[in-house]
Amino acid sequence: MPSKPAPLRAPRRAASKTDDERPRDSKIPRKSGRPAKAPRSPSSPALPDVPDPLETQFLQFMQVERNASALTLKNYAQGLRALRTGFPAFRAWPDLTADDFRAWLFLLMKRELGRATIRVQFAALRSFFKFLTRRAGLTANPLLEVQLPKAQRSLPVVLTLGQIDELLTLPLTLKPDGAQRSAVWAPQRDAAILELFYSTGLRLHELVKLDVGDINHLEESLRVTGKGRKDRLCPVGGPALRAIQHYRVAAGVHDGPLFLSKLRRRITMRAVNDLLQKYLRHSTIGFKVSPHKLRHSFATHLLNNGADLRSVQELLGHANLSTTQIYTHVSTTRMKQVYDAAHPRA
Repeated sequence: MPSKPAPLRAPRRAASKTDDERPRDSKIPRKSGRPAKAPRSPSSPALPDVPDPLETQFLQFMQVERNASALTLKNYAQGLRALRTGFPAFRAWPDLTADDFRAWLFLLMKRELGRATIRVQFAALRSFFKFLTRRAGLTANPLLEVQLPKAQRSLPVVLTLGQIDELLTLPLTLKPDGAQRSAVWAPQRDAAILELFYSTGLRLHELVKLDVGDINHLEESLRVTGKGRKDRLCPVGGPALRAIQHYRVAAGVHDGPLFLSKLRRRITMRAVNDLLQKYLRHSTIGFKVSPHKLRHSFATHLLNNGADLRSVQELLGHANLSTTQIYTHVSTTRMKQVYDAAHPRA
């Protein structure tokens, strides 16, 4: 078990600090003979060799004790660094007040950042200051006085069954255009990826992390490591299993990462999104589709065909049922559309 962090103390400025660690209005004279350095821009990244000790303790706590995923740790580190380097009035974490955080919120909104992005940054700050009050001796949490803008809950975009069928057939029916720069087995891989997305409702980062050993062909299931490093079992449909088997035979994939790039390395999230966009350009689907919209389609089609909400929650790996409930609104909307179109006295 990691040692308990030392109690929070007021920051002290030692005479041996470097110029970049002094406050911008520091009056400490420079040593003669050395050229003066330009003040560091508030938006410039923190120096990698001078990490903030409180942030380091917090991220270690999140990784070891809270078992946070690599993506969560990355987002939290970026959220803390963004304020420390981008807020002109920043002095030290213990000195920040509720008014400082309101000013930071206003600055983010002036930059026209999305509400979801702002809420992710403040989620990092809230968790950090909760850690400081419970583990590092900070007496009060100023973020408790700050009210954030409400999250935008727009209904997810869902593909129809016809659009799903068209998209899933494209990898194996589309003729190569121009010079063939991909591996000869790339169409089989792409077909397996799209089939698996729709068959299981995986998140993009969950799919690219899959290994060959995560698939159980006998039980027709898949072991998935989701958010918070939580494992879950997902059933896999026959078409997806067959597509995966055809791809593995064509590419000679027997162990290690399941989906490979043409260099036979684990495929990246960007590459998966690029291949999806390639097939969309050759389809009749007239709106933007991301890998996550295949997840939306998976959940909505299940509910439209009688699946209960709790089962869909487990399949998606949602921690809270409220996150899954947005798909019930999509199903209700479709049901009303069918009712209005078909009922004589609607």
